[in-house]
Amino acid sequence: MSRQSLLVRTGDRIAGSLAYGVIGLGLAFLAIPLVITCVMAFDARTYLGPMPPPALSLHWFERLVSQADILASLRTSLILAVLTTVLSVTIGTAAAVGLARGNFPGKAALTSAFLSPLIVPPVVIGFGLLLFLSKAGITNGMARLLLGHVIVTLPYCIRTSLASLLGSDQRLTEAAMVLGATERQAFWTITLPLMRTGVVTGAIFAFAISMDDVSISLFLSDPSATTLPVTLVSNMRAAFDLTIAAAAVVLIAVTALLIVVLDRVVGFDTVVGQGLFRS
Repeated sequence: MSRQSLLVRTGDRIAGSLAYGVIGLGLAFLAIPLVITCVMAFDARTYLGPMPPPALSLHWFERLVSQADILASLRTSLILAVLTTVLSVTIGTAAAVGLARGNFPGKAALTSAFLSPLIVPPVVIGFGLLLFLSKAGITNGMARLLLGHVIVTLPYCIRTSLASLLGSDQRLTEAAMVLGATERQAFWTITLPLMRTGVVTGAIFAFAISMDDVSISLFLSDPSATTLPVTLVSNMRAAFDLTIAAAAVVLIAVTALLIVVLDRVVGFDTVVGQGLFRS
């Protein structure tokens, strides 16, 4: 082996080791705060003390479920997340079909408008919605939260449904119509099953984002409709204790459950693009 080839191989090994090191640091940066939060949630002490805790206990979780404001906000968040998911999936699926199958002027501009909430900062969206809905006379907290959450989750439903639809063979729908199916029958029996991956993925994203949203909910909530993240932020400002860590563990568990459901239902390989139709 020549000296030049040896230097190249050595350089490749060093570069590979550096790449793995950077990946490891990134994973540690993401995982360590979650681990610390989980440990703090089981701290047996009644105050926030140095780590590690001397003993473990569930008393922070007991305190979490005994607080009426947290339970009420959790109920609001769950109802809001379900309604947001239903509306975003319904509108997103219809929009994806129209964008994928339609051919009309301004199609690109309309697609960009649908996806624009992904780029606009949530604080700007929340403040703008607060001003607009106040001028429109919409003062109900749940209605305002629902509109805001649908706006920020709709792009995910459209994008995932559109990706699944564009990755399918349109000739299957055309063949069904040639064989006598109406447009409605072809949609329900051919098009929608082909979009299943994107629809399910968008629904899970919509539910998770709605449950976790803080920026928009801070602007649109009121005393009659307050989400769990907003209540936790308010409690943290008033009197910080480890009840917030217990609530964070609950949200982490919900997110992990959604990831497992996503993997079981559609699979991560399918979500990232494997299995798309290729002519």
